[in-house]
Amino acid sequence: MELVIEGLSKQYGKHWALREVSLRLGPGLVGLVGPNGAGKTTLMRILATLLDGTAGRVSWNGLDTRTQGERVRQTLGYLPQEFGLYPEFTARQFLRYMAAMKGLPDPLARPRVDAILEMVGLTRDADRKLGGYSGGMKQRVGIGQALLNDPELLIVDEPTAGLDPEERIRFRNLLSSLTADRLIILSTHIISDVEAAATRLVLLKEGRVLRDVAPSALLAAAAGQVWTVTTDSATATGLQARYRASALANTPGGVQVRLVSPTRPHEAAQPADPSLEDAYLLAMAA
Repeated sequence: MELVIEGLSKQYGKHWALREVSLRLGPGLVGLVGPNGAGKTTLMRILATLLDGTAGRVSWNGLDTRTQGERVRQTLGYLPQEFGLYPEFTARQFLRYMAAMKGLPDPLARPRVDAILEMVGLTRDADRKLGGYSGGMKQRVGIGQALLNDPELLIVDEPTAGLDPEERIRFRNLLSSLTADRLIILSTHIISDVEAAATRLVLLKEGRVLRDVAPSALLAAAAGQVWTVTTDSATATGLQARYRASALANTPGGVQVRLVSPTRPHEAAQPADPSLEDAYLLAMAA
């Protein structure tokens, strides 16, 4: 099981959304992270066979995604950033409809839909209309439709955008449970979405791969470059202007600022253990 991306570029007019992206990805959860506009959605749409690159090649288990897209889609599941639902359908009706669209025969589709509803935690609400679902429940329906064909390659684009913290955690846990014998590519600009489960991080910046690294290696690279300092509000504001701040909190002793910097940013700054978000900020500043 391998996804191979070779020299992939995508141009829109004079703008290059992707430039010479090359990766080899195997089973596990890969976090594709980067700021908005980094090219993540363009890359995901190409991998999902919805868009052709301007240059380069993508293959899945030896199949060229441009020329053999139909065969690739048989083992592919995709949850786009914006996913349309029919509010008058129930979850069960919608998933059965999507199963028919994917060509699953009804005798196979019905038990598969029931199994999916159980997997995504919607069995109790399966016969409620989707118009009454919360944002997180709708996202679970979305991942459910992507899993109908039991895909080996699952592509999920910004799945937690707009979700409350509880739903975000629930969705992350669901994705983590799906990683056995599957390649999941999760695109996000929220580092906590991939912190617990990702086996690999691909940092994208201005359409290029900045880093392709294990989370532990990214953390190790940030050692000795994270600091906390508690000071007055004026000094805290000045520090934020000069350094990258990953957190700020008001405390009884003043304003506590968490800063990422290769050198001590203030005489009162104390070293701190880096988080993955700290390490990401440092890498993106390179």
